[in-house]
Amino acid sequence: MTATDPTPSSTVLANVQEYYGKILSSTKDLKTSACCTSAAPHPLIRAALKKVPAEVTDRYYGCGNPIPLGIEGLTVLDLGCGTGRDVYIAAGLVGEKGEVIGVDMTDEQLKVARDALPAFAKQFTYTPRVKFAKAYIENLDAIVPANSIDLCISNCVINLSPDKEAVLRGVYNALKEGGEMYFSDVYCDRRMPEALVGDKILYGECLSGALYINDFVRLCHKVGFTDPRALSSAPIELRDPAIAELCGNIKFYSITYRLFKLPSLETLCEDYGQVATYLGTIPGHTHAYELDDHHTFVTGKPVLVCGNSADMVGRTWLGKHFKVDGDRSVHFGAFDCAPVPGGSSSSPAAGGCC
Repeated sequence: MTATDPTPSSTVLANVQEYYGKILSSTKDLKTSACCTSAAPHPLIRAALKKVPAEVTDRYYGCGNPIPLGIEGLTVLDLGCGTGRDVYIAAGLVGEKGEVIGVDMTDEQLKVARDALPAFAKQFTYTPRVKFAKAYIENLDAIVPANSIDLCISNCVINLSPDKEAVLRGVYNALKEGGEMYFSDVYCDRRMPEALVGDKILYGECLSGALYINDFVRLCHKVGFTDPRALSSAPIELRDPAIAELCGNIKFYSITYRLFKLPSLETLCEDYGQVATYLGTIPGHTHAYELDDHHTFVTGKPVLVCGNSADMVGRTWLGKHFKVDGDRSVHFGAFDCAPVPGGSSSSPAAGGCC
């Protein structure tokens, strides 16, 4: 498949292709921690990772762990899949009835991903449903049918796009109603100066293309993701002195966000007297489930939630793992946005109605 240029920013895309296809030969070549995962993945993710061929993991440039557990049977789309590390992890989790599609624009990385498929597949008693497509993530409509995806993941890629609105809009269109975009990326605490945006190394290191957090939230609202929820956040270390000097006081973060395609979501938390109870049925989350950085549901314990949270756990792929009591027939006013006990609201990430 030939990737067609969807934007006038072809120079930016060409620079990214060169950086990840020809300049970087392994993770060791990176100059910052922006494209390095800081937190240890869940044991079930680590177990799935053991089945991923070494030639794939050697060229991994992600910044988080954007693969939720409990996704058996889902159709998953990975944006900017690179050599396919997260595609292969997800393929191990979705099982025989699920499917994973990896999209990338870089020939060198896609070759590694496709060449690894036979070695990966022979570890299973069934044939994993995995495929890779060459395309620009700004042009998803050309390769992914509307309303066909249950879960979209992405790992430190959208910051590299010159048209982030087109990416998010394409994801929104591709997702089924109740589907989710669950992804990690690089964000900053202010708008990037234009002089830095044009720096090829800073862009390739996932820094100068990073979105200011509040602008990202505004963009989510514009395309239909009304209530973006931050799950986790970690500061990014600028290890190269020259890069640190260029960036000055700008602070960068790796943040994992959850965006649900639910037309019912509101921009602010509203109280309808609804109660959600986690059933403890998601593999790896027997005792509790963390919806975001300030909602942790203890198994079997009813929790009063806003209308948005009720729909996120009750009307999405998470629905079979939760019991939600009540509806939106009676409105009791604004919902008290204090964090649910057990959650954490220390993240710098904006967004989330509560």
